[in-house]
Amino acid sequence: MVLQRRPFGSWLLGPVDQSPRVLRLRVQVLLTFFSIGTNVIGALVVFTLAVWVLPGPPVGDQLSLVRWIAFPAYFVMALLVGAVWSTRFALRVTNWVLEDRPATRKEQIATLQLPLRLTMIEVFLWLLATVFFTLLTLALEPESMLRVLVTTFDGGIVTCAASYLLTEFALRPIAARALADGAPPRRLLAAGLKARTVFFWAAGSAVPVLGLMLTAVIALIEKDVSATRLSVIILVLGSIVLVCGWLLTLLSARSVVAPVRSVRNALSVIGDGELNVRIPVFDGTELGSLQSGFNQMAAGLRERERIRDLFGRYVGPDVVREALTSDSLGGEERFAAVLFVDLVGSTELAAGRPPAEVVQLLNRFFAIVVDEVDRHDGFVNKFAGDAVLAVFGAPTELPDAAGSALQAGRALARRLGEELPEATAGIGITAGTVVAGTVGDVRRYEYTVIGDPVNEAARLSDLAKQTDHHVLASMAAVEEAAPSESAVWHPGDEVTVRGRPTSTRLAHPERLD
Repeated sequence: MVLQRRPFGSWLLGPVDQSPRVLRLRVQVLLTFFSIGTNVIGALVVFTLAVWVLPGPPVGDQLSLVRWIAFPAYFVMALLVGAVWSTRFALRVTNWVLEDRPATRKEQIATLQLPLRLTMIEVFLWLLATVFFTLLTLALEPESMLRVLVTTFDGGIVTCAASYLLTEFALRPIAARALADGAPPRRLLAAGLKARTVFFWAAGSAVPVLGLMLTAVIALIEKDVSATRLSVIILVLGSIVLVCGWLLTLLSARSVVAPVRSVRNALSVIGDGELNVRIPVFDGTELGSLQSGFNQMAAGLRERERIRDLFGRYVGPDVVREALTSDSLGGEERFAAVLFVDLVGSTELAAGRPPAEVVQLLNRFFAIVVDEVDRHDGFVNKFAGDAVLAVFGAPTELPDAAGSALQAGRALARRLGEELPEATAGIGITAGTVVAGTVGDVRRYEYTVIGDPVNEAARLSDLAKQTDHHVLASMAAVEEAAPSESAVWHPGDEVTVRGRPTSTRLAHPERLD
């Protein structure tokens, strides 16, 4: 299960399972909108600062040519060239998405590097603008060259930095598909969080502050700058520096918080007990490794729970808990009740029916036995061919182990007669002191109960096959049961069963309900 609520950190990026065409369209619209938006805002700020805010001589007729003709023409040309260039490049790199197939290693790396490469296109156009307008201003009006250089260069750096973060944001769903098979390639971790933090500090704080300092240098060179204009310049530039620093810090922080938040949300889901959870890996830095590491951890927890569940199906959940707390060989004496169930005529059943039908019959038989034993808080210790050994009071102690076993025996006899009429089973129940624990070798062992009550219950089940209700108990078990259950049983004959030196007083149930 992939987390569906804002899996990529924003509703703008859509769900994880969106179709390839919808994904490509959504990403392309976001890339175009972010690219045009950031560059328009950056160009307007640069234009305003260079023409009206920064200190310098009044703009002459020759520089007006640059302001009203050259600048708009280059701006429109750069937007068109950048949009076409970026779109064609992005489509070529992400063509594997439309083919709806996993990315190759080469395509994976190219996809994760796409934000940087798209930003480099904008860097090239801004550097070209810086060189072009600086040289043009130097030729037409040398006095204004420095302020044009400073504003265009600083504005280009801040704009490109913001564009990179927004491009990386828009490409998260495609990056997640590229990284669907694991963690980011290690070669991309060279420019990780540390390098990104330093770079965006430089772009959002150092470069604007440097521009502010250069403005002060320009004001010192220009002798006729009044105190009032200098104050206005400082206020305007200070406001722009604050806004630019805040914007880049916010975008950079959100790019870090989104992967961390996805891991945090997934951890809360696991904390609620839902282990079947996976988060999309959409970051190419150490944070992507964190997301991938969470997915590996969740997969390990699911595998551990599956093994534990499978282990519990073989030996029972109580034994699993016992094994997790102690893995040493040995046992302890404990009072427990033992219930033994054995099918009548299993050899004839196997000889007269197809093997598949015999297996189905045994599974129906075992399902009824396990259901009743579990319902009365017992533990199915083992399946022995067509017989079942169940224990009450080990490994988990019960306040009325004998009473639970007797109730389970009566309910089991009733259900077998109603739900499995084609087969008959004898049920023997007794109680006493057994040794419960782990036997075997350190390489292979099992939890079991050993003692005279086990043998006695098996012999009673043979005798029970000849009775009306097909269930017998020893009076020792009836005497240990609570009065509400012992009252249902009445004593019978005293017999000496095979393999026991002492006699056993039998007990018969008055009813099975």
